Amino acid sequence: MSRTAEILPFPEKPEDRLRRALRALDLALVEQGAAVAGLRQELGALSSAVGDLGSSLQAYSGVLAATQEEVLGAHAEARRLEATAAAMLAACRA
Repeated sequence: MSRTAEILPFPEKPEDRLRRALRALDLALVEQGAAVAGLRQELGALSSAVGDLGSSLQAYSGVLAATQEEVLGAHAEARRLEATAAAMLAACRA
């Protein structure tokens, strides 16, 4: 015949339950504080990254604008050369 022991709980007072609940609440508040601090740190890093991205986009926009000006200048020069070549061909055929 096998006998198993039954573990009996200690009698619990209402103050004990309250004390345990307050300890659990304190622990949860500490964990929440750490999580909020981590969130603030990550938000700061995100803000910095967004600022860097904005600066990079402004620089890129400036480079694109300068490239556009160069392309427009090259296009105008190509049209001028095309007109000169057409005039020279016309003079050769006359």
